[in-house]
Amino acid sequence: MTQSGASRLRVLWAGWRKSYVSGETYPEENIQSPPASSIFESIFTGESDASTNYVLYEGTFCAAILNKYPYVSGHTLVLPKRAVPDLTRLSNEENAELWEITNKAVKAITEAYHPDGINVGMNIGKAAGASIPEHLHVHCLPRWEGDTTFLTSIAEARMIPETLTSSYQRLKEVWPAG
Repeated sequence: MTQSGASRLRVLWAGWRKSYVSGETYPEENIQSPPASSIFESIFTGESDASTNYVLYEGTFCAAILNKYPYVSGHTLVLPKRAVPDLTRLSNEENAELWEITNKAVKAITEAYHPDGINVGMNIGKAAGASIPEHLHVHCLPRWEGDTTFLTSIAEARMIPETLTSSYQRLKEVWPAG
């Protein structure tokens, strides 16, 4: 605490995410802007290849995909196929399927990773921390006792111990049927 009684807020910068969430184009990096739909919608409209987007499960209204920018291995996103900014705008069918698939994601993460715990949550709206506020998504992450390493604490970096392809295969192998 400072003398004024307020603690000093540390800012952790993740500038590498800016082009991903805003759709900016950088010719030198060959990053292309997404189509008019949300970056998630393009996965399910045939505008991009589902296999290269690590789609773990696709239902009628919602799906589960591996997060391409994970906080830990196995970081899964469950989302409606259409861009919906908040829970109140989901249809009854989307709402039911979103939570059904979230339950499957938790089961798959538990089976594949045997974590000490699992975080399940969402940030609704930009002010709540949503990086893609126009398309809600549920984060499902395995967690372990003491999984914050010195890299996160000191170097402000994360170390992901497996490739996205490895995480994808691991979760696909144990994804619950049905």
